[in-house]
Amino acid sequence: MSDFFSESKSNVIEYTVSEISGALKRAVEDQFGHVRVRGEISGYRGPHSSGHAYFSLKDDRARIEAVVWKGTMSRLKFRPEEGMEVIATGKLTTYPGSSKYQIVIDNLEPAGAGALMALLEERKRRLAAEGVFDSERKRPLPYMPLVLGVITSPTGAVIRDIIHRITDRFPLHVVVWPVRVQGETSGAEVTAAVQGFNALPPDGPVARPDILIVARGGGSLEDLWGFNDEALARAVAASDIPVISAVGHETDWTLVDLAADVRAPTPTGAAEIAVPVKADLEANLASLSARLKGCMSRHFERKRQVLRAASRALPSPDQLLALPRRHFDEVTSRLTRALTVSTERKRARLSAIRLSPATLDRRIADVRRTTDRDLARAFAALRAMMREQRVRLDRTAQRIGPQPLMRQHKQAGERLAALERRLDQSTVLRLERLRGRVTQADRLLSTLSHQSILERGFALVEDAEGKLVKRAAEVAPHAALSLRFADGTVGVTAGEGAPPPKPQPKSASKPKDPGAQGSLF
Repeated sequence: MSDFFSESKSNVIEYTVSEISGALKRAVEDQFGHVRVRGEISGYRGPHSSGHAYFSLKDDRARIEAVVWKGTMSRLKFRPEEGMEVIATGKLTTYPGSSKYQIVIDNLEPAGAGALMALLEERKRRLAAEGVFDSERKRPLPYMPLVLGVITSPTGAVIRDIIHRITDRFPLHVVVWPVRVQGETSGAEVTAAVQGFNALPPDGPVARPDILIVARGGGSLEDLWGFNDEALARAVAASDIPVISAVGHETDWTLVDLAADVRAPTPTGAAEIAVPVKADLEANLASLSARLKGCMSRHFERKRQVLRAASRALPSPDQLLALPRRHFDEVTSRLTRALTVSTERKRARLSAIRLSPATLDRRIADVRRTTDRDLARAFAALRAMMREQRVRLDRTAQRIGPQPLMRQHKQAGERLAALERRLDQSTVLRLERLRGRVTQADRLLSTLSHQSILERGFALVEDAEGKLVKRAAEVAPHAALSLRFADGTVGVTAGEGAPPPKPQPKSASKPKDPGAQGSLF
């Protein structure tokens, strides 16, 4: 065993896995610190939640992992797209965690004009499928706008040509939104300008345009690439203000031209489309004014002739008012008699009405029963409404956030407090009324109760079963009886008494012989 261990010893240097990975990382980064790689983007799913983008570059025989950090992603002129052939500039490095090498991209550009055209056709197809270019969506231009918005570079010849043409044809208020029309940020700036014009309030300090012109001079496909931005095409399609596109020469076309409501061949042509010719309008207006004056003169003359012809056939005012006057006199006389008859009938009906306390008591009792029933229904409805409001409040609290919920709880609490105060007040009033009625009933009960009779010296006779004994004939000899007085009960035993007395006539007020009633002891 010792010979085995002695033979396995060697002079080869031992490395840890981290040392090997670090050495490979330094070697790859030193050898390939700056490279340009051409390939097709594969596996691109958009930026990660952290802002970084991870995908692969491949050709027909190999594949390499790629990463674009968040800071670089915001500076890219072209966004990565699945299947796009690009030229990536960056450096190679390794990822020790999975023993892979990758390229960290610093710049990304399409692989030639053919790639740009293919990308442009792909964007055009995708936007067309979304309906961005549909003709049904395009809005008509106003015939005579008051404010014109121009989105272009403030230093180029385009804005001077537009203002010069507008001044010659139809002077109006022009608002210029300065943007870059070439470069990496041109698409984003033009998009922000379109959205900014649409966000202006109609009565704000800056006049809201009636028409927008997106203008730029001619150039190559790369120069006009900012106007092929998807976000810009969607912003132009979603604009509430009609948009005229005047980008490049007549043979050039961009996605903005397809998304705009009207495409002009040149910026000067856009100005001609946006406004009419003032001189032509003035001449047309003068011609229409002259025609209107002549037409009104002839119309008034014809109406005047018709009025004179009609006035000859009209009767005099006395003839027109004769029948209405007579009808008025007849109605006046009938009205006087009708008032007298109606007064007599009302007086007779009033005299026939007889009021009595019993009638009033019945009416009061009916009203009291109706009031009690309505009050009970009102209490029940109020409690049901409060329960329903609480349920609705709980449901609403589940759908909305804490701040609106607190406000709604506060408002509901105030309403609930008001309802509780009203309920307490009505309850107190109702209890006071019921307490008065109970007090009156208690007094009446005390007056009519047998207890008050016992207090005056009378007693109740009950047999062994607790039944009330009303007559002496019902008592058997030696029967056990109980006498209930006002302050207690006494048990007694019945003796053999005299036979019951004969019934006395009703006219007799008292028996003459008290002893004839018999003895109970």
